Amino acid sequence: MTVPIVHSLALQYPLDEIVMLSKESMRPLFAEMPTNVTFFGADVKNKHKGIGGLSTLYGELKQYNFDYVADLHNVLRSKYLTLRLRMAGSEVVTLQKGRKEKKKLIKADLEEISAVKSSFARSLEVFKLLGFPVQANFVSIYGDQKGDLSLIRSIVGEKKTEKWVGIAPFAAHKGKIYPIELMEKVVAELSLRENTRIFLFGGGAKEKKILARWEQKYKPVESVVGKLQMNTELILMSHIDVMLTMDSANMHLASLVNTSVVSIWGATHPYGGFLGWKQLPTNAIQVDLSCRPCSIYGNKPCKRGDYACLTSIAPTTVVHKIETLIN
Repeated sequence: MTVPIVHSLALQYPLDEIVMLSKESMRPLFAEMPTNVTFFGADVKNKHKGIGGLSTLYGELKQYNFDYVADLHNVLRSKYLTLRLRMAGSEVVTLQKGRKEKKKLIKADLEEISAVKSSFARSLEVFKLLGFPVQANFVSIYGDQKGDLSLIRSIVGEKKTEKWVGIAPFAAHKGKIYPIELMEKVVAELSLRENTRIFLFGGGAKEKKILARWEQKYKPVESVVGKLQMNTELILMSHIDVMLTMDSANMHLASLVNTSVVSIWGATHPYGGFLGWKQLPTNAIQVDLSCRPCSIYGNKPCKRGDYACLTSIAPTTVVHKIETLIN
């Protein structure tokens, strides 16, 4: 969720040098940044692991002699680094996560819930406090274009007149995953649609097995698990007409390439501040229950035990929303 803000910052302050620190796995998200952005990949599993690794990382970062440091994460690792960088002379501002507001959202009655400040807005506040006000006018990591489809032509072929639908049915926690048996009904229904191709996104052995079964059972449904890396997945997503996701990373990846997303929300809620960049709340599918949202991150077990926030969403509702956007 930092990508749109950092991209906008770089364009609006072209004479300033920006170093983006994140996990090495996030490098593809910053590959299309303006030329004044450098990506620094942290190896948090090996070289930069633990307090000793963080000390090593600090030593590497200190060489840049930063004037300003924006902590857009506000976790233990970033707190350690910003403390030492502040002591070395850098001006530091840390993102405020709004934990109190988010707790109130969870405890509020259904009629009283209201949206908390988004993570995008919180990042903008950090740069404003540092003296760099930013107009968040980001469109896509590819600007006003789409990714180079020729780089994945051998895998997905050419896009002709058909509509492309992407489906990413998984998320990090059960409270954010639409039941697989219901999602299969969505896939089955969409597979009957003329002049339509469906691409399935996921990762991990269990997810790969499920999507491979759907690929075999329904045509024209294709799983891209294991066939594409993050950088090439982004290219494909930029050519997709509608993505169906959970409240998950894939919602944000599709948002970064200016693709419309239909998202399904269970334990979490779009009001929690994590809706994808410029995605419309009207395209977020959810049911009104007095017990939701019960979690900001979706990692808490269902108090009812039946996950009604997800199981009560009819597959036909999901299909209808997708078809509305396609049409």
